[in-house]
Amino acid sequence: MIVTKWVRQVHRWVAVAFTVSVVVVAVVLATQDEPAEWVYLSPLLPLGLLFLTGAALFLQPYLVKWRRTRRATA
Repeated sequence: MIVTKWVRQVHRWVAVAFTVSVVVVAVVLATQDEPAEWVYLSPLLPLGLLFLTGAALFLQPYLVKWRRTRRATA
């Protein structure tokens, strides 16, 4: 349960970081004629972390159920 709580907290904060990075990119694109290429790519790191933590949270109930049935049959 401690790991799940930690993953949820990381997922929430990474979602905030992703939202902020998307807003910053939108502002930079609106104010500059030709921004640097890294500006377009900056939201990808938080997006990747969101995918990993979201997948872990999605799979967690299935893994718990699988472990319970595995213990019951052993």
